[in-house]
Amino acid sequence: MSTHFRSGPAFGLSAEVKSKLAGKYDPHKEEELRMWIQDVTGKKMGDNFMESLKDGVLLCELINVLQPGSVRKINNSSQNWHQLENIGNFVRAITDYGLKPHDIFEANDLFENVNHTQVQSTLIALAGMAKSKGFHSKYDIGVKYAEKQQRRFAPEKLREGRNIIGLQMGTNKGASQAGMTAPGTRRHIFDKKLELENCDTTTISLQMGTNKVASQQGMTTYGLPRQVFDNKYCTNPTEVYYNNGSEMEFDGYNQYSD
Repeated sequence: MSTHFRSGPAFGLSAEVKSKLAGKYDPHKEEELRMWIQDVTGKKMGDNFMESLKDGVLLCELINVLQPGSVRKINNSSQNWHQLENIGNFVRAITDYGLKPHDIFEANDLFENVNHTQVQSTLIALAGMAKSKGFHSKYDIGVKYAEKQQRRFAPEKLREGRNIIGLQMGTNKGASQAGMTAPGTRRHIFDKKLELENCDTTTISLQMGTNKVASQQGMTTYGLPRQVFDNKYCTNPTEVYYNNGSEMEFDGYNQYSD
């Protein structure tokens, strides 16, 4: 009996991640994979699906059926490093077979029960790749890989495409400068053809204040005193007062000395 390396229990974030990965495992897909592997290899698997794959022997036999000669030596030893070598040989073989790196599990995902969901995803991707290469069995599963569709365009066509704005950047179809006015002049922001009521563009809305009855009356030149009240609101605008003994008329502009 082989003794596998075992890591300690997971806590905190590691336990949460492991739980989420385990929750994505699909028992129905496992049963489909079991039937597919047994049909391709002609070998019967045990009740525990992952334990049947852990030594890597069945995996190597599987890829050798799909691509003969992929794994030249299969170790039937119960030693841990021999089993890890089998899994590593399988991973390299399916990489050469055409699987993408993000579809392939790592050896510890299977050997140390780290991520059975990724192992399942790899086997489903392998079944899809086999189907793409024309290998069919009684239990076809997986999705065929998309085939590369390479197209060649004439240089004239490529030059024409430079004058077209892609739809991802919007479009210039129907664009014009109709309604544009000279800089500094007014521009209508509504369509006159709609026969809407005339807009009073000279009045500022009350939400922004108002320019009604606004004027510059009473403004003085820079540096001169400015009247801060209106004489017409005084009781006697022309009231005479005395400044240092001199009779003067108060006009709102005279200032008192200190």
